[in-house]
Amino acid sequence: MPVTDQSQTARRGATLYAPRDGSPDAAPPEDTRAPVAWDDFQGQVKALLAQHFAAQRRRAAAFSPSFSALWEHMAGTVTGGKLMRPKLVYVSYEAFGGRDRTACAELAAAFEMLHAALLVHDDVIDRDFVRRGSGNLGAVYRDAALAQGHTPADADHAGYSAAIIAGDLLLTGAVRLATLAGAGRAHAGAIVATIHEAFFAAAAGELDDLLFSLRSAPPGLPQVLNMERLKTAVYSFEMPLRAGALLAGEPPGTADALADVGRDIGVAYQLIDDVLGTFGQPAVTGKSVESDLREGKRTILTTFAEGSEAFAAALEAFRGGVQDVAEVRAVLRDLGAESYAVNLAETLVAQALGRAEDLQLPASLRVELRQICDYVLTRRS
Repeated sequence: MPVTDQSQTARRGATLYAPRDGSPDAAPPEDTRAPVAWDDFQGQVKALLAQHFAAQRRRAAAFSPSFSALWEHMAGTVTGGKLMRPKLVYVSYEAFGGRDRTACAELAAAFEMLHAALLVHDDVIDRDFVRRGSGNLGAVYRDAALAQGHTPADADHAGYSAAIIAGDLLLTGAVRLATLAGAGRAHAGAIVATIHEAFFAAAAGELDDLLFSLRSAPPGLPQVLNMERLKTAVYSFEMPLRAGALLAGEPPGTADALADVGRDIGVAYQLIDDVLGTFGQPAVTGKSVESDLREGKRTILTTFAEGSEAFAAALEAFRGGVQDVAEVRAVLRDLGAESYAVNLAETLVAQALGRAEDLQLPASLRVELRQICDYVLTRRS
């Protein structure tokens, strides 16, 4: 069972959030207002996140100035994103008749904070100091260490260490927000369990991703697809949709069936991400088109091309500095890897939409899912 005891908050300073009526065990008041538009709702999510980081920054100041500064830097990890996961929570919750905007915003913010935590940790795993085309949180601490005269190796260590601490704090914040959202509801335990399941699966996917890059024997396409599902689809699509349905009071069976729809959309999303990570425009995507190939990451593209002598030669020449990445991209395209990934993504999206029709989901949710699928297949960043 998830721990929901809110009595052990802090020895000093204010708590993260007080219960909505000020008492420790109060159930949230139900907000029965009409549905709110997404533009308005995402503003509420952003405001709630800003409130969270401001409160924690003040609380941290009682511990040390540097800890307060860390929270200030952490606030930047939840800005500039597309809020895709909060939107999935929102569209699911609204479609099933949910009207408690505060609870929905808390749950949506929990998934955005989880996303931020996983990105921060992913940058450490990838030994990367750039995120969305700019220096990430780790880069702030690396650059500060360099300015103080530390060696590049020690400065990198400082950046990675600060990022690990920040990611851990973001994870605990995500659990806390989900706990608040579900307090007093019939599926409270299941709602919090979606957050646990999300980062449990993401951890499994990250580990497989790491170990695949070390293996001499390449994984097969099913193994890579499963890794991509665990690493991205579960926390980005399956669990947000599931959580929104549970928060609205839908039975677990309905929530699980909706998560299955999200699974296929999420894997399709990651397949297109692989394509953009190799064939996209860095100025648009904010991602390097070289890093995955240089570091031996197993993607659907490289797995499809496995066994090709032309690909192996081009990749070796690229990693040896003899050829640039354009040659590797050309070989992958000639082999049909790009087309294969895009076609598979289209098949998965069609499968997801067919399943949504079979489930007879609310019409508004089917419309939203179609729009999300269009975005998944046509996005450029």
